[in-house]
Amino acid sequence: MATIPVTKEDLMQEQILSAARELFQKFGRDKVTMDDVAKAIGKGRSSLYYYYKNKDEVWVAVMTTELEEVLAAILQAVKDASTLEEKLFAFCITKLKMMRKKRALYHITVASSRDASANVKSNPARRKAHLKKESLILNQILTDGMNDGELQKLDKKEQDILVFVLISGLHGLEKEMEIEKGYNLEPAIRTLTNMILNGLRSK
Repeated sequence: MATIPVTKEDLMQEQILSAARELFQKFGRDKVTMDDVAKAIGKGRSSLYYYYKNKDEVWVAVMTTELEEVLAAILQAVKDASTLEEKLFAFCITKLKMMRKKRALYHITVASSRDASANVKSNPARRKAHLKKESLILNQILTDGMNDGELQKLDKKEQDILVFVLISGLHGLEKEMEIEKGYNLEPAIRTLTNMILNGLRSK
């Protein structure tokens, strides 16, 4: 398969988003200006406007990239796992680890939502679309398990509820582990996935 060549414009956008991500994490979205981003990459502010109309567009691009990185990591981890148990564990542990890694920008997103502009307020819609993609991955794991006879059959509504509860539970678990600094994720996730599978195993 032929690779798509990386253009000068692609590299420039990567530089802009990388610099903006670091600035947003360090100072918060509201305190960062286009001048700050331009200075961080050694360019004039006018050069940024060729790629992005304003800071809100930069912010949206950064958050979109972050969510894509989370999804790509989850997909790869699930693909690398061989058994049903390992796929479910890979989904859960990778999602939590990526949530921890992206925590700074996630908190900035929530804090900024009260007085953000129209562009930034689209974050909930983007997050909903992202969670839908995660749900599709988890649904596929469960469907494969049912098709292989490892799990009892669930109807669509039951399966959707289970997926919703599991993903919501992972978010709650991440918040609790943020309070309990240094808590070991893997034993907790292993226990969680074992409990779920034991309740769903075919009789």
